[in-house]
Amino acid sequence: MKKAETAIKKGTSTEFIQTSVAQTLQKIVVDKQDISDPDRRDLLAFLQDKEEAPSSDVILGIMATMLEEMTKALADATAAEETAIAEHEQLLASKQKELKSLQAAIEKKSAREGELGVKLVDMENDLSDTKISLEENKKLLTDLDKMCDAKEAEYAQNKKLRAEELAALADTIKILNDDDALELFKKAMPGSSSFLQVKVDAAMLKARALQTIQKTMTGTKHHPKLDFITLALKGKKVSFEKILKMIDDMVATLKTEQVDDEKKKKYCEGEFDSTDDKKKALENSMADEETAMDDAKESISAVKEEIKTLQDGIKDLDKSVSDQTEQRKEEHEEFTETMASDTAAKEVLAFAKNRLNKFYNPSLYVPPPKEELSEQDQMAKAISGEEAPAFLQLGSAPPPPPAAVSAFKSKSKESTGVIEMIDLLVSDLDKEMTQHEAEEKEGQSDYEAAMKDSAEKRKADTQSIEEKESALADLEGELDGHKKQHLSIKNEYAATLQYIHSLESECGFLLKYFDVRKEARTAEIQALEKAKQILNGADLSLAQTEIRRHLRRSH
Repeated sequence: MKKAETAIKKGTSTEFIQTSVAQTLQKIVVDKQDISDPDRRDLLAFLQDKEEAPSSDVILGIMATMLEEMTKALADATAAEETAIAEHEQLLASKQKELKSLQAAIEKKSAREGELGVKLVDMENDLSDTKISLEENKKLLTDLDKMCDAKEAEYAQNKKLRAEELAALADTIKILNDDDALELFKKAMPGSSSFLQVKVDAAMLKARALQTIQKTMTGTKHHPKLDFITLALKGKKVSFEKILKMIDDMVATLKTEQVDDEKKKKYCEGEFDSTDDKKKALENSMADEETAMDDAKESISAVKEEIKTLQDGIKDLDKSVSDQTEQRKEEHEEFTETMASDTAAKEVLAFAKNRLNKFYNPSLYVPPPKEELSEQDQMAKAISGEEAPAFLQLGSAPPPPPAAVSAFKSKSKESTGVIEMIDLLVSDLDKEMTQHEAEEKEGQSDYEAAMKDSAEKRKADTQSIEEKESALADLEGELDGHKKQHLSIKNEYAATLQYIHSLESECGFLLKYFDVRKEARTAEIQALEKAKQILNGADLSLAQTEIRRHLRRSH
């Protein structure tokens, strides 16, 4: 196209038509879809060297228009490709940032997993304590089953209501998506456009160019250069070269402004993207710290409850030890009294047996030592277990008369049964005393074992309390650390939000109206280029008809 323009301007169009470049240009004209039929016929007539071909000026105007359109299409395609590449690189950078953030989250979660593993071991160590409350939990479970039955009935009712609500929404959506409804909406919101082509001649070029620029200026911010161009077009003596230069300068200014806006947009989007990534990372960190604080609080509560349970257990154990000690004391006192009474009873029975032997079996009688008490006093003391009181002391009985002695001798054999009965009673007392001694020994042994177990249990529980109090202090320190870290992250998050707010103040207007501003600049550039083409005589399809008519008449 440029070679053809050069050849035509040099006046060597006839030689150009015979070249391969002209053949290529002819093929382009035939294949190009967005060229008007009159322009295509004129160009083909010129390239085929026909007599009815228009003048070189007309051909130059048509070719200038085609060249502008092809150049603009190439620039748009290049810009679209560059935009796609930039968006791809921006997306890649965003994904890489997201990947780094996720990797950091994975590392933090892995560390958290290790901590939870340690806590899991501690929980398993406390499992034995938890089993104690299993029975109470079973009872609670029974109550919960009853409650769940009621909740299930309530849930079924709510589910039924939700199903009815979803059915109503589905019917509503179906009604709104119906073809008749859509057709009604189209009729209620019609769109229309109209195109008007007016017939112009060369004298009206300035007016058309001025009208094109003024339409673009309506409702937009005026540029001083546009005002100068408008003023120049309104003048009677117009130098198209100066106006065309002003248009070119104005187009260059608008393109520079657009490039500046695109740079600023790219900067703002990059800042918003990086700040948003930082915001999400801080939100994740705050959520992690809040989770850690909740876990620490839960652990602290559990440890406090365990300490309280152990302390209550120690109190109960001390009370149990006190009760068992008191009971053992009472049992020992009862044993002592029983053994004393049984011993005294044996002594009384032995004294009675000896006294009977004195009378019935003198050979078996054992007289008391002279320095000891009398038999009566010994008997009284044996009965009371101490110095016998006056009313229990037996007085001296006179010896039986001779006649009575001879009478009682016949009863010596009968005394054997009484003595055997006394021996049987003594044997029963011995068995009873042996049994009491065994029971006392067993009771003392059980008491000592219980005291030993209680002491060990108390020592173990006290040590466990100390360990849990140490763990509680560590957990409270950990909670305090998480609170400080959470506050630090929260302050950084607030600063990030403040920075985002400042970015919105700085970039919000540009990003919101970027497309509008770009569209307005594009419209201004198109209007200026169209005005330039008008001033160059390129867009004169109707006027050219009159020119051709005049040319034909002149022929």
